Amino acid sequence: MGVETVSKTQNSQVQVKRFSKAFVVAHAINGIAFIGLYITALPMYTEFFDWLYPLLGGPEGARLAHRVLAVAFILPTFIFLIFDPKGFMNWMRELVTWKKRDLQFFSEFVKELFGFKSKHVKQTFFNAGEKINSILQIVCAILLIASGFTMWFPDLFPTALVQWGYFLHNVGFGLGFAVVLGHIYLSVIHKHSRPGFTGVITGKVPAEWAKSHYTEWYEEEVKKGNFPDLDDPKNKKNKGA
Repeated sequence: MGVETVSKTQNSQVQVKRFSKAFVVAHAINGIAFIGLYITALPMYTEFFDWLYPLLGGPEGARLAHRVLAVAFILPTFIFLIFDPKGFMNWMRELVTWKKRDLQFFSEFVKELFGFKSKHVKQTFFNAGEKINSILQIVCAILLIASGFTMWFPDLFPTALVQWGYFLHNVGFGLGFAVVLGHIYLSVIHKHSRPGFTGVITGKVPAEWAKSHYTEWYEEEVKKGNFPDLDDPKNKKNKGA
């Protein structure tokens, strides 16, 4: 019993690389920029948040900060693409690759989310839920960026397009906020996915957690020799050790 306890403790301490430094930096900039954009936009949407203006340097300061953050919001895609093109292409490939296991994931995930007994469905680098999250965030980003340009440079676009820009910006703003809230809950609060939060901070996650949540990906990395085989007896202490 003591030997099993030791081996489990050792396995729980093993970390494996999930994300590159480029992804970690891009993710951080994206998150900070989105929160900043949300805060600076609040007093421009409703008078209820006018008390934020003094903190933001007045209406002009808020608009300037919003535009600077808008530029920062665009940068992560280029950072990820330039400094980790392999990781970026893998992300894109995962988003357009859907198999039977992805559909099975949703039914089991709903059970797990509400505390019911669920069946494990093997997943690759991204599970089906993360794919949907990425797709929604991409859609929101496109809406916000495209509509933002028409609002920032109204003289370059027809009046009707500028008006549509305001409407689509609101849609992207509301949908994006809802998606981010769900993303934060599942990555930081939900007990089953919370261990993976270290991935966006250090790039590494617990090996046991990675193996249980992204089994196919983990097993592929084991075959390549990149990750330890946690089931291999050689990775466990012998009784006589």
